[in-house]
Amino acid sequence: MVEFRVERQPLADAVAWAARTLPARPALPVLAGMLIEAAEGGRLAVAGFDYEVSARAEIDAEVTAPGRVLVPGRLLSDIVRSLPAHPVEIAAKGSEVVLRCGSAEFGLQIMPVEDYPTLPEPPARAGTVSGDEFAAAVAQVTPAAGRDDTLPMLTGVRMDFDGGVLRLACTDRYRIAACELPWTPAREGFTAGVVVPARTLADTARAIRPGTDVAIDLTGTADTLIGVSGGGRSMTTRLLDEQYIDYRARLTGTWTSTAKIRRAPFVEAIKRVALVTDRGTPVRLAFTADRLQIRAAAGDTARANEAMAAELSGDDIDIAFSPQYLLDGLAGLDTEYARLECTGPTKAALLTGVPDPSGDEEPDEDGDTGFRYLAMPVRLTA
Repeated sequence: MVEFRVERQPLADAVAWAARTLPARPALPVLAGMLIEAAEGGRLAVAGFDYEVSARAEIDAEVTAPGRVLVPGRLLSDIVRSLPAHPVEIAAKGSEVVLRCGSAEFGLQIMPVEDYPTLPEPPARAGTVSGDEFAAAVAQVTPAAGRDDTLPMLTGVRMDFDGGVLRLACTDRYRIAACELPWTPAREGFTAGVVVPARTLADTARAIRPGTDVAIDLTGTADTLIGVSGGGRSMTTRLLDEQYIDYRARLTGTWTSTAKIRRAPFVEAIKRVALVTDRGTPVRLAFTADRLQIRAAAGDTARANEAMAAELSGDDIDIAFSPQYLLDGLAGLDTEYARLECTGPTKAALLTGVPDPSGDEEPDEDGDTGFRYLAMPVRLTA
């Protein structure tokens, strides 16, 4: 028998976290279930698992009868999300779990908990990182991850742990997004390089509670699993093949032209000009000494042209990109200015942030603020 009482909002948050792993089309019916475990001492845990990813959340509860029960996960999530702002009472009675909240009552059929797979144990603790910085870094790089599941490596986030630095990178072959942030290893000299499914890591990062520290569990030797936890929530996921391109070498080079543009007006101008583009139509950037001309056209149907101030050193630039690629890169910057460096219209161009001299951004040794975005241009035909 399981019986407990819990506040509605913490329960809703915990169930939403665990529901992220529930498969839309489970290979086994039992994987559609959400595991509820009530423990003596007033702790309640809810969890989901699909053999690839596990998610578990713990919250405080008034536990009358400890135990564990399995119920339909998506239905539980929908119900809890719709409940009024009153305490929730849940009890297993016979073949169903009865949920009461205010005047509302629901009965959910109990699923066979003995058939539910054991949740994987995370590896040993590798270290901790600021949850806010980790979430921001994951959001910066994951737009560049591939979507083609036939190339699993490209659908992942490369995570390199090296002393007190954690580096993240994604690529879909046409662009690379990379950044680095400080972290605190649990043991001196810890190094590791793994590839984590990007969608899973992005979902996890978005759900991290603001202001919490995140613990990363990883041995650094022949790992097949990584764990991420913080604020009473934890997840594990299987790792992808650790082989990855040498992305750091591709982010360095000698550039013949460097342009500096105010980021926010640049973003808005690209969005306006891109209104006339069809799928696959690029926007064209023409930089001269103090001017940027942004152009696009959809055949003879429509065209757009907008000019704005810019600073250019080196040769004039005439280069074209997918507008969404440009916007993804600019979205990863939080600086006043963006810097575009290139060596010609057919070579990859590097986009970085430039701190405002009158602002508070801290540049690194290369003069930017850590995020790097390399994109291949679209070949110009005229």
